[in-house]
Amino acid sequence: MKKKLISLLAVVALTVGTLAGCGSSSEQAPAGNDTENAADSDESAAGDESAAASSVKAGFIFLHDENSTYDLNFLNGAKEACEKMGVEYVVKTNIPEGQECYDAACELADAGCNFIFADSFGHEDYMIEAAKEYPEVQFCHATGTKAHTEQLDNFHNAFASIYDGRYLAGIVAGMKLNEMIEKGDITEDQAKMGYVGAFTYAEVISGYTSFFLGARSVCPSVTMEVTFTGSWYDETAEKEAANKLIDNGCVLISQHADSMGAPTACETKGVPNVSYNGSTASACPNTFLVSSKINWEPYFEYAMGCVADGKAIDTDWCGNLETGSVELTELGSAVAEGTQEAIDAAKADLIAGKVHVFDISTFTKDGAALESYEADVDTDADYTPDHEVVSDGYFHESGAEFRSAPYFDVQIDGITLLDTAF
Repeated sequence: MKKKLISLLAVVALTVGTLAGCGSSSEQAPAGNDTENAADSDESAAGDESAAASSVKAGFIFLHDENSTYDLNFLNGAKEACEKMGVEYVVKTNIPEGQECYDAACELADAGCNFIFADSFGHEDYMIEAAKEYPEVQFCHATGTKAHTEQLDNFHNAFASIYDGRYLAGIVAGMKLNEMIEKGDITEDQAKMGYVGAFTYAEVISGYTSFFLGARSVCPSVTMEVTFTGSWYDETAEKEAANKLIDNGCVLISQHADSMGAPTACETKGVPNVSYNGSTASACPNTFLVSSKINWEPYFEYAMGCVADGKAIDTDWCGNLETGSVELTELGSAVAEGTQEAIDAAKADLIAGKVHVFDISTFTKDGAALESYEADVDTDADYTPDHEVVSDGYFHESGAEFRSAPYFDVQIDGITLLDTAF
């Protein structure tokens, strides 16, 4: 296929240094902000493996930049994987979820990248368009839902069982609530958490529900309120949302949003906080408890290794606790005594299959057990439920069975939504 020629932006040859921590600016830089790196080969990586990796040139498309905890997590994973493997790579930051993504993907392909990755849900359709234009290039996309239905040999989705990590982070929160109850800071019926969500997508619903269930596994009286900002990254809105929840009586806050808005609001008011995608301990030393995150380095190493070896990349890849794809950060100074032991025990049970995050005996919907549920796994245009996902006593959330992206969208008892405008 004759490819359309796209004007390349000037690529600055810079070595990617250690990325800065989370900043406070939510303003996007102009689309097409590039950084290129020719990773130095380590002597230990010499030989066949190094030679194979040298055949790979990777391109990465990120919705924001290092000021977003979400994008910083991807940036760090890409840097670590490429430098470990000796892979040359180009990074494009601040690429919106629109035609700019298609343009960026084509520019990377024209620049010789044979592995191209995008990190945001709204990038997917534009990555698919580029994959059709460049069939010899492998395109991979995080959080997407369409690879298994598009059935393109060169387009792939990837995610991880982050609900396991959020469940473990919920246990950290529940242990803290128990400590607050024991100290007399709150009563059992005041054990109310708040959650700052971005959108009412299944990914967010799955995340806040697994966090809640983890907390309730150790603190049975816990309840939770959820509010939404309508944006993945809006520091002002996230701070306002956290303050609203605190004013409503929430004594602990978590989030599925990407700025420092909620954590800094918690630090100002002395409210314990569970962040996402990275530690906020340096900015919030008195209130940070823990953060769950997806470690993308294992996937990048796997996928780029497939390109180097000429092997097929899984259409829908899902990492987990065992692959090192789901992690918790270090614990903050504000955690309750015995928290690490509780995490270790629960993690072992999750890996062994003794505990399932969405065990239907641990929650109800409208006062009744969820004994059957058809989820929209294939995500057709009408969002028609198409797969029974409750069996063996639990809701089978994303993973190897159906697809990698979350599809748990059940509103369970104990969680109150303050708004659903998004």
